[in-house]
Amino acid sequence: MAASSSSPPSASSSSAEAANTRDRAAVEQLMGRALPQEWPSAALPAGSRVVVVRDPDRDGPWRNEFLGTIDGMGAPEPVESPRARVGELAYWVTFDEPQYDGDGDGPYRKAMIWDRYLRPRP
Repeated sequence: MAASSSSPPSASSSSAEAANTRDRAAVEQLMGRALPQEWPSAALPAGSRVVVVRDPDRDGPWRNEFLGTIDGMGAPEPVESPRARVGELAYWVTFDEPQYDGDGDGPYRKAMIWDRYLRPRP
């Protein structure tokens, strides 16, 4: 549910926006480029609830299946890997609870995840 433009933002939404701004600045610094903001028309919209799933053919990329939300920090980007499917996108996903990856690294609270590991949640 969207907040009315006439009402002040809640403390939690202000805090989330500040965290997203800090996250974006840190990621852009590491990547050496700005994150795209133009959302592909066929992509899941920011705010969509998803289940992050494990790869059935290997142990990973995450230790468990878990819930998250498509994050608007940066628009989905094409996956540039020889293992990528044609047109595959990677999304920034904020996790409901911090998670460990398949190698045991973490905990992470947000990550860029290929769409093959995301299932929309009604």
